[in-house]
Amino acid sequence: MRAQLDDNPALEAADRPTSTEEEREQFGETAEELQRADYASEEEMPQTRFEAYGRSRSEDRGFEPALQPGGDSMMEILTRELAETDIPADDLPIARYIIGSLDDNGYMTRTLPQIGDDLAINVGLDVSPERLRAIFDRIRALDPAGVGAVDLRDCLLLQLRRLPDTEDVRLATEIVTHWFDLFSMKHFDRLEAQLGVPREAMKRAADIIRGFDPKPAAELGETLSDDRTRHIIPDFTVEVLPGEIITVTMPNNIPELTVSESFMPGHVTTARTREANEARRNDALAFINRKREEATDFIELMAMRRRTLMKVMEAIVEKQRRFFLTEDESELRPMVLKDIAAATGLDISVVSRAASGKYVATEAGVYPLKFFFNERVGGGGAESEDDHSQRRIAIEIRRMVDEEDPHAPLTDEAILERLRAEGFEIARRTVAKYRDRLGIPVARLRKKI
Repeated sequence: MRAQLDDNPALEAADRPTSTEEEREQFGETAEELQRADYASEEEMPQTRFEAYGRSRSEDRGFEPALQPGGDSMMEILTRELAETDIPADDLPIARYIIGSLDDNGYMTRTLPQIGDDLAINVGLDVSPERLRAIFDRIRALDPAGVGAVDLRDCLLLQLRRLPDTEDVRLATEIVTHWFDLFSMKHFDRLEAQLGVPREAMKRAADIIRGFDPKPAAELGETLSDDRTRHIIPDFTVEVLPGEIITVTMPNNIPELTVSESFMPGHVTTARTREANEARRNDALAFINRKREEATDFIELMAMRRRTLMKVMEAIVEKQRRFFLTEDESELRPMVLKDIAAATGLDISVVSRAASGKYVATEAGVYPLKFFFNERVGGGGAESEDDHSQRRIAIEIRRMVDEEDPHAPLTDEAILERLRAEGFEIARRTVAKYRDRLGIPVARLRKKI
């Protein structure tokens, strides 16, 4: 829209203050893009939920975009911390180069010989392996503990070395140094036999190891996310009124568009055609008429787009009525693009484009529209009440794992039996697939000693 307002002098916005940044966020589509939008191909449907960052009960009020706090980068923080030590000034540029080879979690991504070669070729510094190792060791001594690790085992050992020298810490160090594979696979019985330690000692050592952060610099890395910050302004507001009445509104973030008065026919003859040359006068009239028609078409296109979006949102609310009344994810019904297309009479590609990148604000949060799309699981027909949404299955699996005995975690077969007892007719491979999607390891790896 901003491009159209800039390019077409016949198109103007009503007098409503709108910041340039907000316009870029809201009105970035050109007329051609808007036309193509209704015929775009189907896209993937993300299921990420965004927490509420603001609410409005008025159609004329907007939402403040959610911003992540800014700050120094990981390189700046570690370099500043290193400069506060007694490191020689000549070593600081080399240290900064090494820190630049750390990933967002604080892990070293390259070998010291590779860094030495880069310093010699790119910077012209010939640094001995011993000096490079000494500088690297200084970086590995910085906070948070674990920065500069080359792998997970090394990261845990760096953190173990910061702890007081106790019997439990020594056992934990022995396990990570020599028996890390057995520990990571949770073969605790074999570990106890190999080390000759009782179960309680093993448990204390395991608790120490589990208490470490496997991504020590992740919080520092978050300060690098400024460039990736997304400004999310809801496109719709859904409110539940007394009597379970649900209303859908669109915040008035888009200014009202009009055709400039100076381009209307009555003004053209008096203000725009006083040219001595007939040819120039005809060219001016043609330009004015063309721009007026383009402005009129664009205004109608925007109105059609708004009606399409409202139609899709109202259909989603109707299909997912129980969710909007309760905001309980388990109440989400199976719903695919075809269901909304059938309810609205729109093409599936139109529904897909209308839902893509759009957000709705409710009392409890801000959701992407495609959060509400999920396929059914079960053997019933399209309107079968026995069918269950994929998200409902995932919620039940998560609940069962959260409530399981950590010393005897549920296997996939046990989860399947419980789901079937609750009326979910699914296959075992479905349980494994959803468990993997939830990031839940197999039962053996969830077992605690």
